[in-house]
Amino acid sequence: MRQYPIKKYRDIGIIAHIDAGKTTVSERILFYTGISHKIGEVHEGAAVMDWMEQERERGITITAAVTTCFWTPTYSDDKYRINIIDTPGHIDFTVEVQRSLRVLDGAVVVFDGVAGVEPQSETVWHQADKFKVPRICFINKLDRMGVSFNSALKSIREKLNPNAVAIQIPIGQESNFEGVIDLITMEAYYNEGQLGEKLDKKEIPDPYKKKAEKLRIVLLEKIAESDEELMRNYLEGKKITIEEIRRVLRKATINGEIFPVLCGSALKNKGVQLLLDAVVAYLPSPVDLPPIKGIDPKTEKEIIRHPKDDEPLAVLAFKVAADPYVGALTFFRVYSGVIKRGSYVLNSTTGQQERIGRILRMHANHREEVDEIFAGDLGAIVGLKKTLTGDTLCDPEHPIILEKITFPEPVISVRIEPKTKTDQEKLGFALKRLAEEDPTFRISSNQDTGETIISGMGELHLDIIIDRIRREFGVEADIGRPQVAYKETVLKEANAEGKYIRQSGGRGQYGHVWLKVKGIEPSKGFVYVNKIKGGIIPQEFIPAVEKGVKGALTKGILAGYPITDIEVTLFDGSYHEVDSSEIAFKIAAAMALQEAAKKASPIILEPIMRVQVITPLEFLGDVTGDLNAKRGRIESINDRMNVKVIDAKVPLAEMFGYATTIRSMTQGRGSFNMEFEKYDQVPKNIEALLVEGKKQ
Repeated sequence: MRQYPIKKYRDIGIIAHIDAGKTTVSERILFYTGISHKIGEVHEGAAVMDWMEQERERGITITAAVTTCFWTPTYSDDKYRINIIDTPGHIDFTVEVQRSLRVLDGAVVVFDGVAGVEPQSETVWHQADKFKVPRICFINKLDRMGVSFNSALKSIREKLNPNAVAIQIPIGQESNFEGVIDLITMEAYYNEGQLGEKLDKKEIPDPYKKKAEKLRIVLLEKIAESDEELMRNYLEGKKITIEEIRRVLRKATINGEIFPVLCGSALKNKGVQLLLDAVVAYLPSPVDLPPIKGIDPKTEKEIIRHPKDDEPLAVLAFKVAADPYVGALTFFRVYSGVIKRGSYVLNSTTGQQERIGRILRMHANHREEVDEIFAGDLGAIVGLKKTLTGDTLCDPEHPIILEKITFPEPVISVRIEPKTKTDQEKLGFALKRLAEEDPTFRISSNQDTGETIISGMGELHLDIIIDRIRREFGVEADIGRPQVAYKETVLKEANAEGKYIRQSGGRGQYGHVWLKVKGIEPSKGFVYVNKIKGGIIPQEFIPAVEKGVKGALTKGILAGYPITDIEVTLFDGSYHEVDSSEIAFKIAAAMALQEAAKKASPIILEPIMRVQVITPLEFLGDVTGDLNAKRGRIESINDRMNVKVIDAKVPLAEMFGYATTIRSMTQGRGSFNMEFEKYDQVPKNIEALLVEGKKQ
């Protein structure tokens, strides 16, 4: 039977920019909730949540780790079950954040108290906006030099959302950071004991009383805005209870009207227990959110599933991982019903049945076998053969397809070649396994040279994949130079005819189409419109035309790059009673598309990256000069303590090896991070080189 009522569940993620301290926060949570008996430090390579070798060596999170812990808040006797996903901060692993947010009910966004809002903080914040995930903010690292709680809070309000409100303030900063003042209860909290395990409640120190009272008024006014009754009581000067404040703040947080801001230093063991209290107090349980919507695959009508154990089963597989010990591990979230060991479920995305073998409750890389998992919970299944990321598993009697997760396109490719004949077979297996696990990792082959090309989200992404191929699958391979994933599109509109006729004694081939192509807004991909009326082309050949067009889009006009952001309309054509066939229409469509694209002013597009460079003042001139030479456009230069922060947009083609460049240019003191912004037109001189094949 279910041990904890669904109201006492919290499914949360910890999201942030790289190095804001997400994994350290997760490690403290595991320690204080009694899951781990010693604190694993990221900088010592001993973090529980970073369990891959590559994560421990590099001190970064690569895969989202799932774990379960229990917490009794300081203000109540109830015990809550918290499922946590610790997500990566590096933009190359953005897919991990995206698929985690899809299945979470709430998130803790961690900010570095010195840097405030950083580029990747903005990206994860907007991803959470997209999935409507309620959030609380945690300003971390308040023990660091040059930290400022106020400027970090200001940057959250200015760059992310004006409704971020402090519900705590720090006592002291930098090396004097001692504790936290709770503006709701108006008490000061200090962490005592060797590892901060004891939470001491005291009166607010005199120097902070006035400031705390002033900020509490700001907090109450903000909370009162979202509740009429509280507003009335507040204006009439009635005493407002702590329970009332918590109730209204909880409702406003779940509705996305307020984002409570907390503070602390995870590394110095301060403020983490109060963060856990806030997770329980303000983030939703599965029943606080609207029920999940899906589509009935038979009728294509919308259906709803409530988070109840007695509803039909609806499960979303949000991640597939290749586990060295148990094989394929499929991570899932149960939205309704109960998933049981030994039962049969329908994969409604593929239409195939799967048998549920072993079910695991995950704890980073440790696992506990269970017989069933209930609505609102996360778990993993061992050995599903036909289920991929984003697939829906459901009750065969009550099929439903939940909304799929869409993933960004790769922007960088490298050639990979096995060193020996035995490596060749192993490489094929390794690539297949890794592609099943990571939807942003793609494999293709170059038709002309027969080479295998792997594509991903950035240099680090491909580095890690190549490292995993070597270590986990024991394959040695040679790697080519990184290449940019250029694309082609068209600027104008054009029509063209495609006719494929072959007569050869017996039955011939006949396909004839007229297509119109035009460019559409960026990142829309490919849109196919069928405007055939009156059966001038029979219905059974229409899908063949779309297939022919799709096939032709893989090789562009100018330099053979894939064509994107294009609308293709089939508006005319003809057929032959006997000779017409699917293959003939496929070939005719491909011919028409190539012809139309030639007339419609084709251009080449390249990925443009959002780059942030942090450099000491004395190297500012050199760094900006270098960015300009790289065809970069500098958007702003700001101060952060004693360094300069440059925000720029630079083509990816110019950024290979920039880590070495910036280190040598700033005597090792500069750093940078970048993320994909958009595709943009390549300048004519570079387009000419790409067309000639002189530039890779």
